[in-house]
Amino acid sequence: MFSKSRINEPGTKQPGETEKTAAPEATAKSPAPEFTPSAPKSKPPASVLSSDLTVTGNLKTTGDIQIEGTVEGDIRAHLLTVGEGATVRGECVADDVVVNGRVVGRVRGLKVRLTSTARVEGDIIHKTIAIESGAHFEGSVQRQEDPLQKGAAKPLQTGTPVAPAASEASGKG
Repeated sequence: MFSKSRINEPGTKQPGETEKTAAPEATAKSPAPEFTPSAPKSKPPASVLSSDLTVTGNLKTTGDIQIEGTVEGDIRAHLLTVGEGATVRGECVADDVVVNGRVVGRVRGLKVRLTSTARVEGDIIHKTIAIESGAHFEGSVQRQEDPLQKGAAKPLQTGTPVAPAASEASGKG
């Protein structure tokens, strides 16, 4: 109680100020609802396309998406999971791509993982990749620092200054 009276002493210089202080405290309580939006920021649940669903068209989200059915179109997401019985015909672009099913088209991601049940027919452009034993893959694999950028990063990665300099040096000498 003694500490409470100390807190009140500086704030109770005038009775009108104490009431004004109470109003900002009520306003200070209003930021509490501001904390609730941070809960959805943490991770909303992934959008799931069930196994009996066929989508024709492109899908784009800033969140996570899990495909269990068939998608005929391009997909762009933060985390893309292609289920074991799923089929995607189109380009898959995501920060993280996990393929358990079938993808016919290009896969671009910072982290790409092909599980043992994966079937990919197309090129993979990645920063890091993991291919489990048993995965079926037909296409080319290319590492890029920023695989989410289209085209622009491609020539920069293949034309690193070190390699041409070594080639020129060996050509001159």
